[in-house]
Amino acid sequence: MTLAFNQVAIIGAGAMGRGIAQIAAQSGSQVWFFDTQTEAAQLARDAVFQVWETLMSKGRFDADTLTAYKSRIHMATTLQDLRSCELVIEAIVERLDTKKNLFIELENLLPETTVLVTNTSSLSVTAIAAALKRPAQFAGYHFFNPVPLMKVVEVIAGLKTSREVCERLTHYATQMGHAPVQAGDTPGFIVNHAGRGYGTEALRLVSEGVTDFATTDRILKDQVGFKLGPFELFDLTALDVSHPVMESIYNQYFQEPRYRPSVMTSQRLAGGVLGKKVGEGFYSYADGKAVLPPDHAVPNVKEFPPVWVSPRATRRIELLKLLKDLGATLETGASPSPQALTLVAPLGFDVTTVAVVERLDPARTVGIDMLFEDAATQRRVLATNPATRIDMRDAAHALFAKDGKAVSVVRDSGGFVTQRVVAHIVNIAADMCQQRVCTPKDLDLAVTLGLGYPLGPLALGDKLGPANILEVLFNLQTVYGDPRYRPSPWLRRRGAIGLSLLHTED
Repeated sequence: MTLAFNQVAIIGAGAMGRGIAQIAAQSGSQVWFFDTQTEAAQLARDAVFQVWETLMSKGRFDADTLTAYKSRIHMATTLQDLRSCELVIEAIVERLDTKKNLFIELENLLPETTVLVTNTSSLSVTAIAAALKRPAQFAGYHFFNPVPLMKVVEVIAGLKTSREVCERLTHYATQMGHAPVQAGDTPGFIVNHAGRGYGTEALRLVSEGVTDFATTDRILKDQVGFKLGPFELFDLTALDVSHPVMESIYNQYFQEPRYRPSVMTSQRLAGGVLGKKVGEGFYSYADGKAVLPPDHAVPNVKEFPPVWVSPRATRRIELLKLLKDLGATLETGASPSPQALTLVAPLGFDVTTVAVVERLDPARTVGIDMLFEDAATQRRVLATNPATRIDMRDAAHALFAKDGKAVSVVRDSGGFVTQRVVAHIVNIAADMCQQRVCTPKDLDLAVTLGLGYPLGPLALGDKLGPANILEVLFNLQTVYGDPRYRPSPWLRRRGAIGLSLLHTED
C-alpha cells in the first residue's frame, strides 16, 4: 500500500495529538511529535506506547507489531526537525492568533509541497490561512476525541484550499481506518453544527417548565434511542466546553434563532456547576455516578373511565388498537360522553389549542405523543393542559402503564418533548444541506459516527416522514411565533413532493 503521507508531524501533545499520532503510526507513517514543552511530547509518546502495550496484552496484535509501531514515533525538539515531513497536523490551543502565528512560521521553514492542516473544532480554516503565502496547501482536518475510537474525520476546504490536497487527506483518513467526510468551511463544520438541535431545544423545554432534566433525558433515550440524554451529555462534555461552542456558533451565524443558547447554561457555567468532572452539573454525582431521581410512580386507579379518541389523532388506528389491548372501554360516538377521558394526539400543536379548536372539555383532555410507532419505543409520553383534572391525568397515566411500559406525564407545550427536539435536529440538518455545508450522505455519516445518534438526522426524518416533520414545525411556529421553528426551504421542497431527505439535491 502506498501511503498518502509517509512522514507526518503532530504539533501539540494533548489528548488529540496523542490519538492522531497513534492512528498515523498504525497506518505505517513515520510520526514526529513536537510540543513547545519537551516533557509534554515525551509524556505523549509514553502514553501512546502504553496504549499499544495494553492492546497487545489483550491479543489485538503481537510483539513484532508493537515493536514496529514504536519504531515509527520520533521526537522533534525544534520545528526545524520537521523539514522532512509531508504533512503537519496542528492540535494546539483553540486560539486564532496562536494558530495563525504557528502556520506562518511553519510555512517559512518547510518545503512548498508540505501540506499543513489544523485540527480546529470551531475556528474558520479560511481565517487561519489568510496570512499564508500558500493557502492552497492548507486545510482543516478535524478528528474527534478519543481519536482511535471516534472513526470519523472532517476534511475541511478553506476558501483557497486545492482540491488535490483534500483528496489526498481524504485518502489518508481512509488509510488510518477512519471515515472521511467533506465539510464546507462554515461554523461548526458538520458534527458540531448538526449537534446544535439536540441540547438547545432540550434546554428550552426545561426552561419553559415543560418537564425536568431527568424526564427529558429518559424520554429522548426511550422514545428515540439516543445513548445519552441531552443533560447527561452536557454533564459529560462539561459546560465550560459546550456552552462556549453554543455561543460561538450562534454568534458566527449572526444570531440565527435556530442556534440560540440558553441563559440556563450561562448561569450554571458562571456558578461552576459544570458537570461530572466537578461532581455537580444537571445531576449530582457520587463515586463518579449520576444520582438520578426516581421515575414517576404509576398512580393507583381503581376504576377507569371510558376513553374517546379524537378523529384527528395522529396514528389513530394504532392508538385505538393499543387502547383495546390495554383493556380500555372505547367510546365511538361523534363526541365524548361527559364521563369520558378524551385523548388527542397532535403533531406540533399543544393540547390546549387542540381542545379549544375541537371543542373538547379541557378538564378531561390529555394528549399523547404518537410521532413514533408505539411498538418502536420504550416509553409513552402524555401531556396535560392547565385545566386537566387530576383524576383524568392519573387515569391516563395508569391506563397506558398497564402493560408495564414506562410513562412520563409532561406539562402542555407544542410538540411534546420528542417532537420538538427531533424536528429541530432534522430542520438544522436540512438547512445545512441547503447551505451546501456537505452532502446529505456525509452529514448522516458524520453525525452517526461523531455524535452516536441512533440514525443520522436525515434518515430519522425519512423514518418519520418529511411531511410529518414539516407539520410539527409549521404548528410550532403557530404556537410560539418563534423563527427558530421556521422550516428550511430544503426540507419544505422535499416534504411537499415526498422525496427522501437523503435524496441528492438537483
